[in-house]
Amino acid sequence: MLNDIYNDTKETMAKSIDSLKRDYGTLRTGSVTTNIVDHIRVDYYGTPTALNQVGNVTVSDATTISINPWEKTMLSAIEKAIQEANIGVNPNNDGDFIKLFFPAMSAEQRKEIVKQAKGMTDNAKVALRGVRKNANDDIKALEKDKDISEDEAKRAFDEIQKITDTNVALCDTLFASKEQDILKV
Repeated sequence: MLNDIYNDTKETMAKSIDSLKRDYGTLRTGSVTTNIVDHIRVDYYGTPTALNQVGNVTVSDATTISINPWEKTMLSAIEKAIQEANIGVNPNNDGDFIKLFFPAMSAEQRKEIVKQAKGMTDNAKVALRGVRKNANDDIKALEKDKDISEDEAKRAFDEIQKITDTNVALCDTLFASKEQDILKV
């Protein structure tokens, strides 16, 4: 019973950490990555479709992303989707493909992106605390139903707290690493 709660808690917290890593991938650091445009959806014949599903998305150099649509008729829809996504650059459409030129980031922009990363980290920590609360509620229910003793419940609460502390520390470590990456010139 308790081992199931521990395993479920670890698994759910691991998913929260994975989600945080995916969120970090959308942030811009010193050089651009295609992750910056991963969340952009293009209207593909009435269906919101991921940008990488309607064309090739590649990094040309440290500051440029190129988008080569599979159908030339999609150029305007892709351009519109990028503008609406508000990623900080305007698309350049040359009739065959779209290029996104990212200027070098200023110190102010870097600090703003660090704030976004901090917000993502805080959201992940809130999610971890929610998982901890659910696990503690499950333990309380077991204790109330007399399935476990008071001492076993106390040990279980301590174990859940240790799991939570480990994952919160991991969030802090990931944030410190991402912050360093963002601030590196």
